[in-house]
Order: sequence, then structure tokens, then C-alpha cells
Amino acid sequence: MNNLKKLFPAKKDSGTDRRNFLKKSAMTGLGIAFLAKSNDAAEALEYTTQNVNRASSPTDLKITDLRVANTKDGPILKMYTNQDIYGLGEVRDIADPRYALFLKSRLLGLNPCNVEQIFKHIKQFGGHGRQGGGVSGVEMCLWDLAGKAYGVPAYQLLGGKYRDKIRIYADTPSSKDPAVYAKRMRHRMEQGYTFLKMDFGIGLIADIPGALVGHEFWKGQSEWDASRLGNLSNTKHPFTRIQITDLGLEKMVEYVHQVRDIVGYEVPMSADHFGHFDTNTAIRLGNAVEKYQLAWLEDMVPWFYTDKWRQITEAINTPTLTGEDIFGKEAFIELCDTHAVDMVHPDLASAGGILETKKIGDYAEEKGIAMALHFAGTPVSFMANVHCAAATQNFVALEHHDVDTEYWEDYVTGDKPLVVDGFAPVPEKPGLGIDLNEDVVKEHLKEGEKYFAPTDEWNKKNSWDRQWS
Repeated sequence: MNNLKKLFPAKKDSGTDRRNFLKKSAMTGLGIAFLAKSNDAAEALEYTTQNVNRASSPTDLKITDLRVANTKDGPILKMYTNQDIYGLGEVRDIADPRYALFLKSRLLGLNPCNVEQIFKHIKQFGGHGRQGGGVSGVEMCLWDLAGKAYGVPAYQLLGGKYRDKIRIYADTPSSKDPAVYAKRMRHRMEQGYTFLKMDFGIGLIADIPGALVGHEFWKGQSEWDASRLGNLSNTKHPFTRIQITDLGLEKMVEYVHQVRDIVGYEVPMSADHFGHFDTNTAIRLGNAVEKYQLAWLEDMVPWFYTDKWRQITEAINTPTLTGEDIFGKEAFIELCDTHAVDMVHPDLASAGGILETKKIGDYAEEKGIAMALHFAGTPVSFMANVHCAAATQNFVALEHHDVDTEYWEDYVTGDKPLVVDGFAPVPEKPGLGIDLNEDVVKEHLKEGEKYFAPTDEWNKKNSWDRQWS
């Protein structure tokens, strides 16, 4: 083998390597047939084909299987093919992986490189909120596969990139003590984050006598408890009849003041959703915090109340934002056309995946509206967001919910760390640019779940899905 290395020295240009090999083989009378008989045949053949893509033509690529590893941080999808490549995706956090498995029978045998065609085929099975998680997760898998098949990063297939690194806005655990919370926010700045988001919803003042009107009726019910259809969690904002009193506004403003006073005005600071109250209260709150120049007020009423959003947006000077629960571009188009909000905020794992989210951003850009990205999940969905953000011009910042979760980045292998000084470098490897760390994924599976177990029960299609005649 040493003689072969002298004869065929390694070079960076793989095409030149192969041409030189053939030339030198002919000149020295050394042919492939001779090599096959030599003791070094296997090594020689491996050397001469080291840069050949062992996956066959993308034209012949077919989907053969879809499986799930349901982790504590979100269901991770793995899409298998008839070639030596697979694609990774993710169903949105706190969503049922069966939203994705339901689609399996409609995917088998298709070429994953036809991303938009397949998306249009399965889009009818997506819905708002977590119901969009199946279609969105499958779409991520398709882009990962297409990028791997063609040997390019996913962003390149979207038209290229506008930026080399993605600005992150960091979620920060809340505290009823504004001084404690401000210190946590300041720590985020020390970590390198240049965009912050805070929580100061009505939960902060719920225990203060006289701060809220109508809250006693709902006392003991959490807005996150979805166990009963008629409780606070499942009652839309205008119907709770909760209102914030002058005292309540004073306490909330005091909280924002103390945080802003410690954090300063060097970086943008936005506000997460506030709880369930009516449009008039949203306007009063927006006006009360105006002087603190918040980057946006998020989800003050449900996204589908377009007229109410426009009423709020026109009444206050702090930017308004919604969209994390919207599936598909259509509802965003209505929000943009009516200028009901100042910014849009899709969650790629609900909105329909990478391309649909880019289309949302592109449409908003035409209307002069910026786009931030909501995200909570594993690094698989995070990297899908990174590629989308890189390829979308009006992108502002991407959420990161697990800054303090020590094992979070260990879910995947690839170029690490995923976040450097508050920014996510855009990977140049094919597809999403990551692979799974099998041991870590297994360690964080939900109780009773298996690592990409067979899903043959979802193979058979039993319906005619066309929606027109």
C-alpha cells in the first residue's frame, strides 16, 4: 500500500485524483484487473473512490419508513429511504407523535426530494397549534434528505443565505421578584445574548388583593391545565372577563421598570404572552408600558381575532406580535394584509415546516413586516429554524427555550456548540447539518417509549384523500 500512496499522492481535488489515478495506471501498466488480484486491492479501490457519493441518484430516492423517538423535549422523527441516507425532523413540543405517523402511509414510495409536492399532498392533514406538528416534522425530514441527496445545506435549496449566524433571543425563567428576574436577564447578556424576552403576565399580580377584576371566579385554575373543556385554560381571552385594575397596572409597570432599570436599554427586550383578558385591558396594558420601549407584546389575544388585533395595534405604540399557533401561510397573509400586527411570529414546527415558514416571512417582508421565530424543542427543530432564518431576509431573532438545559446540545452531533455568544452559526454540512447522539436520545426518551421502534401499523392507507371532484 505504501507504493500505491507514492504513486497516487492525496490531493484536495477529487476529480484530479481520479484522473491522475487512471493516467498513472495506464502508464505503468497497472490496471484495475491487476489491482483486483493484488493484496492491496480493497485499500486501493477504497482510496480511488473515497470521494464518490455512495448514495445513488436523487432521482431514484424513495421513502421506505418513518419512525419516532419520543423524547422529553419533543418527538424526533427519522425518515428512511432505499439508499444510505435518512432525514431527521421533529413534531412540535408537547404534541402527539401520531400527528406524524398518520402521514406515513401517504409518504411511502415517494421521492423525498419533491418537497413542495409532498407538502401540498399532506398539508390537508395539518391544523393550528400542535396539530400542525406532524406535517411540519415530516417537512423537516424531507429537507434534510434533499440536502443530503444533493450534498448541500438545506438553506441553499431555499435560495441561499442572507446571514452566516442567527441571532437568538433567550427565554429566561420568571420570578415574582423583579430584582431576581433582572439579574437573570443581565446574566443572559453576559452570556452574549443580544435580544431578551421577559414574562410579566397577570400571574405576577394574581395574589395581590384588588389587582384583578373577575379573577376569583377562576381561582385555582391554571391557564396551562387542559384537562377540562370549560376551565380557564380552554376559555378564550374575551370570554374570561378578567380585567386589570389601576392597582394591577401599577404593579406590572413597577415590575417592568425595575427589570429595565437593571438590564438597561442596550438590547431589545420583548414580552411573552400575558394570560387571558379582553381587548380593552390589552390596550390599557400596552399604553402603560409604552415608555419602556419593549420590542413587542406577544399574543395579547388569540391570533384568529384579526379585528381585535388591529384594534390593539392601532391603539398602542409598542409593537404587537402573534403567530406561534398558526398553521399555514393563509392566516398570516390575512394578518399582514390588514396590518393587524406589527410583527409575525410563526413556530416552524407548527407553521408547516421550513419552506412554508420562509414563504410566511417573504410575504410579510413585502408588507413591511418583520418576522421573529418561536421555538421550543430539541436541536433537530432548532437547526431547521436556523436554515429557515438564514434564508429569510426579514428575520429578526429565533427563540431558545433551553439555554440552561445542560444536556440539550448533546442530543445531536455535528459542529458544536450550536449557540456561540448568543448566535447560532449556520452549518455548511448537507441537509440540516446534524446527526443524532443515540445514547443521549435514548437517555431522555419519555417513560415507556422506544428508540425508533418499527411503526408497521401505520403503513396501510385506507382512504381517498382528494378534496375535490
